[in-house]
Order: sequence, then C-alpha cells, then structure tokens
Amino acid sequence: MNRGTIVAHSSPAGVRWLPLIMITLCVAALWQITPPQGLTAPAWRSAIIFVGTIAAIVAKVLPIGAVGIIGITVFALTYAAGDSKASDAIATALSDLNSSLIWLIVVAFMIARGFIKTGLGRRIALQMIRLLGKRTLGLAYGLAFADLILSPAMPSNTARCGGVIYPIADSLARSFDSRPEDESRKKIGTFLITCIGNVNDVTAALFMTGYTGNLLAVKLAANAGVTISWGGWFFAALLPCLASLILAPLLVYWLTRPEIKHTPDAPRIARDELAQMGPMARGEWLMLATVVLLLVLWIFGEQLGVDPTTASFVGLSVLLLSGVLSWEDVKSEKGAWDTLIWFAALLMMANQLKKLGFTSWFGNLIGDSIGHMMHGTSWVLVLLLLNAAYFYTHYFFASGNAQIAALYAVFLGVGLNLNIPPAPMALMLAFTSSLYCSLTQYTHARGPILFGAGYVPTGVWWRTGFIISLVNQAIFLTLGLAWWKLLGLY
Repeated sequence: MNRGTIVAHSSPAGVRWLPLIMITLCVAALWQITPPQGLTAPAWRSAIIFVGTIAAIVAKVLPIGAVGIIGITVFALTYAAGDSKASDAIATALSDLNSSLIWLIVVAFMIARGFIKTGLGRRIALQMIRLLGKRTLGLAYGLAFADLILSPAMPSNTARCGGVIYPIADSLARSFDSRPEDESRKKIGTFLITCIGNVNDVTAALFMTGYTGNLLAVKLAANAGVTISWGGWFFAALLPCLASLILAPLLVYWLTRPEIKHTPDAPRIARDELAQMGPMARGEWLMLATVVLLLVLWIFGEQLGVDPTTASFVGLSVLLLSGVLSWEDVKSEKGAWDTLIWFAALLMMANQLKKLGFTSWFGNLIGDSIGHMMHGTSWVLVLLLLNAAYFYTHYFFASGNAQIAALYAVFLGVGLNLNIPPAPMALMLAFTSSLYCSLTQYTHARGPILFGAGYVPTGVWWRTGFIISLVNQAIFLTLGLAWWKLLGLY
C-alpha cells in the first residue's frame, strides 16, 4: 500500500483537521467558563456554539452546508438552548428549517436556474453589448445593466456574476487579444473583470432577493424590531445604488486605465452570437413572463395579499408546469439545498441568541462603552464609524454570509443602543453587507472565479476594492441618508 493511499484512508476528503481540532478545543475550554454577569448558561453556551460554527465556516474546515449540519447536531446534543428533553432539543435545533425566509431563498435559487438553462441571461447580456458596446466603457455598462436586469430573481450573486456575466466578459477580452496569462490583460481584460465584480456588489444591494445575505440581514433586523419589506428595501436602495452603479464603471476605468478605449467590433460580435442563438425560444419567453410576474407579486404583494415566499412558489410552479424547469433541474440545484441547510443552522442560532438575551446583552455592553467615549457626538458620525468598522472587518472573513450572521445583529444592537434611528442603522449595515464583497479576492465566493481567471493582479484588486468602498460609503451616508429622510424612514 503506497503512502498516498494511507493518507486517503486516514483523512476524509475535504476535512481540514487541524483548524477543526483547534476550534473544538477552544469551544470546549469556553464551555467550562462561568457565564458573564447578566447572561444565563443557555445564552452563553448558544453563543459559544454559534461562534464555533462561524469560525469553522471562516476556516473552511468543511463546505458550509456540512458545517451547518454539524452545528445543528452539536446544538441538539448539548441541549445548548436549555431544553430539558431530547425531543425538545432537536426541535429547537431544527426550528428554522420551516422558515418562510429560507424557503424564499431556496425557491429563488431554483427559479434562477431557468435563466441559465433557457439562455435568457446570456441573451440579455449580449443585447446590452449590442446596444452599448462601441466603447470600452460602454461594454462595462452593458454588462452592468445585464447584471441589473438579472439581479431581482437571482439571489446567488456568485451564479449571476460568475455563471452568466463573467463568461461573456472573458470572451470579449479574448476577442480583443487581451489574455490573462501575459501583459495583454491590460488591454481590456483587467478592466472588464474588475468592473463586473464591483458592479455585482451594487446590483446585489439593490434588491432584497439579489443576494442571499440580504435576506439574512432582513431577518436579523426583524429580530431587533426593524421590519423591511421587499418594496421597502428596493425604494430605500434605489437612489444610492443607481448613483453607485453609474460611478463604479467610471472609477474602475480610471483606476485600471485599459489600453483599448474603443471597441467598434463588440456590437458585431454580440450580433453574431445572437444570430447563432436564433430568435427567442418558448422557454425564454416563459422565463421572462415568470420574472415579470414575480416582480409584480413581490412589489405589490401586500396589496394583493400574497406573501413574498408564496410569490416565489408561484413562480417555480409556473416554470414546472410550463416545462421550462423539470423536477430533475430542481433536485440538481445544489446551491439551493446547500443554502437550506447552512442558512437554517445560522438563523436558528441567531434567533436563539436573540431569544435568550445574548444579542441585547452584548449590544448594550459594547454600546455603553462606546457611548461614554462619544457622548454628545452626532448620530450620523457614530453611524459612519460603526459602518466603517463593520465594512473593513470583512478583511478577516472569507464569507459575506458568515460575517452577517456573526456581526450584523451585534452592530445593529450597538447602533440602536447609541440612539441611531433604527431604519438607517439597519439599512446601512444591510447594504454594506453586499458592498463589501469585492474588498479582496477571498472575501466572497465569486472572488476565486474572477481572480482565478488571472486578469486582475492582487494589487489592482485590493486598491480598486478599497477606493470603491470609500466612494460607496460616501454615497450611502450622504445621498442615501438624504433619500431615506425624504422617504420618511427617520
């Protein structure tokens, strides 16, 4: 038996044992500590398991869905929430698998599969290039508008950017002899790939269903007493996001300085690709009609008496009945089922921390400390500082959703404790949870796809991500606050 075979049998594939053992030892040590004053034992133990789960996600000891399963298992086995019976402990651990919010995400993932299967997503992107692609900057805006059109019904911004937009951007770059393996990347490739990532952050922030993390933030905000509807989110995000969407390509253009400024052949290339696709097929028309139906139900659902999750089920049912999607398509949508598990685990733990009093205790603890230091300071300045701290903490996270689960409720609690108006505090943190995704190449699942292509050097990625992060925060803290005031949100 060779050495490689021994390693394969002694270490299950995908498990990073060293960080897992270290996290387990830390959790075990913390478990023995008496809870701090003001906390019950269940609150303390639930927090320990929650932090351990987040650490396991960040350390990538296993895929996030597998970590979710283990987190649920440990939570039930340890009776962490203080349940007295085994049946109650597992019921608590599984309590959020029936969350309507989670099922909205799961079903939306399945609906989004229709964009790729029918080719509608690619057709939309090519049409945008045909219309706007005579200049390099126009190409970027064409891809940005395609992302914008797809975003309300595609909650996986990784699938949207990496699966639909990136292949077209890569093809365009290569058609202008801009290749990732040499300096020719500077011709146009670096600009296009850097741009689609930063634009994707903005389109993710515009719609509640544009990014899975948005829905987690909405649930955590509701736990703190701040209710955000689909339409409420959209109208709050509309003006600042449009400003960011207009500025982002310009900024990336200035920062990366592509050598090719004019692309007269791009519309022709797009037309040729569209000609090969032929006229819109039945499946594409049905997909388009389903998306329009979904938007109507999501925007006017309250008046129509239709819940957002029910609306998503209506959309999926239409696609199944029409044959656009098959049940095999639904079963094979791994991202949806993966999300169901890890989202349920993190949401359950976050809800238990709220129920058991840990979230308010921790928020008050930090809020009181900051309050003494910033007594008399304008709440706008406090919001700016808290949001910046939340934003740049993302350098230490390899998952946007992990940071939302770990820190959103904490920062929101601190802000509320410091008398920042609830809506601006909740919205600012929620939008930031999308906008921070391009800070580095490792801070979001989309990063490895774009960075791995080889077009964007590390220095360019970090410099561009940081500068655009400053501009986005400035937009949301000026134009955004003024817009929210006009909407009567505070």
